[in-house]
Amino acid sequence: MNGDWFLRGRDGRLSVYLLSDAAVLCRAERGPGGPWDPARVVGGDQRLHPVLAVGQGADGYAHLVSWRPTVPKESGLVHSTHFRAHLAALDWVPLGHPGRTGDRTGTPAVAVDAQGRAHVFVRNGSGGVSMLGQKEKGGWGPFRDLKGQDVHPGLAAVTGESGRVELYACAPGVLLHWRQEEPGAQPVLHETVEAPVRPGTLRALATSAESTSLFYTDESDALCVWRPGTDPVALLAAAGPGPVAAVRTGLDGHDCTLLAQIAADGRVAFAAYPTEEEAAGAWWAPSGPRLPDGAVVSLARDEEDRVVAASLAPSGELLVTRRKDEPGLALEAWRAV
Repeated sequence: MNGDWFLRGRDGRLSVYLLSDAAVLCRAERGPGGPWDPARVVGGDQRLHPVLAVGQGADGYAHLVSWRPTVPKESGLVHSTHFRAHLAALDWVPLGHPGRTGDRTGTPAVAVDAQGRAHVFVRNGSGGVSMLGQKEKGGWGPFRDLKGQDVHPGLAAVTGESGRVELYACAPGVLLHWRQEEPGAQPVLHETVEAPVRPGTLRALATSAESTSLFYTDESDALCVWRPGTDPVALLAAAGPGPVAAVRTGLDGHDCTLLAQIAADGRVAFAAYPTEEEAAGAWWAPSGPRLPDGAVVSLARDEEDRVVAASLAPSGELLVTRRKDEPGLALEAWRAV
């Protein structure tokens, strides 16, 4: 899965998206802070490949993108919008293929601009990046080639506080950054920087009115941060091999960035530091039980704006913890829902 699969909807309910066989499932709270409903299939009975990209707009709507098999050895991208997690999502809409025909070319990424339009990015068969976006009056525009070379299939899309969409990617020895110069415009390659990036570890977050930040693990197992216009900096040693989850939250009156990562011992590790002040340093604090191999973690804020963490095991077991109503980053006991 790519993107924030753990979300708070516009009605305050928390929900998670997960993959099961050839479908996407959703579980949601019955009400803010209440019990959780069983998982339900999203988007109708369309058969899907086991891949999912999730993006959420300022309106709280979730945009889901996956690949579906079409004819033997070929696939196409599909999109669904989920307005509220306790309601049925729209049926999957075919988006086509960046090369018109062919099999899957990479895990897609999706971000939603201030006007509620989804932008879908995916590696293309030439090793660059292609994108297509929703039109202002409905429907989708054509695939557009954003260029790039030897780009790794794992992309990180993000919407800045400006409401404009940005994209991060990595290629051997380099990071790449695309951004929209104005709302609705095609993102353009804005900056590249040399960096020994470990593929599959990119995670982007809007961190100020002017900037987004990219978190990634380098080849020395350091968790690094890059904001375009600056040099990448090493924040701390990565807790584990996978990507981090990240969210901004207030801690004791300070705007902080909270990170979570599945550590090498299988537990969830948390670290926090003042947003965009990497020089202040950060350190990991483990939490919860040891999780099965393949588990993932994500972060959200609930209807009271408290941080909530969720871990999801390949079996579908979902564990959740919330920040306690006290100073610091004390968490409740993890519980299965």
